[in-house]
Amino acid sequence: MKKFFFLLAVMAVTLTACGQNNKKQNTPEMKTLVAYFSATGTTAAVAKDLAEVTGATLYEIKPEVKYTAEDLDWRDKESRSSVEMQDRSSRPAIVKDLKDADSYDVVYIGFPVWWYTAPTLINTFIETYGFKGKTVVFFATSGGSNIDNANAEFKAAYPEINWKDGKTLNQATQDDIKAWVESIGL
Repeated sequence: MKKFFFLLAVMAVTLTACGQNNKKQNTPEMKTLVAYFSATGTTAAVAKDLAEVTGATLYEIKPEVKYTAEDLDWRDKESRSSVEMQDRSSRPAIVKDLKDADSYDVVYIGFPVWWYTAPTLINTFIETYGFKGKTVVFFATSGGSNIDNANAEFKAAYPEINWKDGKTLNQATQDDIKAWVESIGL
């Protein structure tokens, strides 16, 4: 009789475990977007790897007026990027061609770090498409700065977004990117 109850208990546990596995398998996948702005191609390379690792749609955030080398000269206080970054309310125009922005559950946004934060072009992108209630994660490339200021500034500026802390991914391999994505639970 004890063997019979033991066998019933094992069967119940097995059936419960199978049912839980089926629930996970039937959960619809999260639709993911990797959007990026890249002035020199460095961030674009990381974005492509991230999109491949996550199976996401890749989208380039394009300024209406492309940045020239002179525009990006951070040593020139009159360069376009310097002027934009000195005025945090600056919203450089972007090409508005992202289709179905509301259909994404998770949005990774990549950029080069400028003046210890995200270029104001990223504000334009977020304000154009909203992402209210979406999970948004920054990733960045930089010659020496980290992403911490951008994480804090954007969480405060856009509290209706579900922010996950982003990461600077300089010279990251696909394995590094995969480990990071797994570490933030996405």
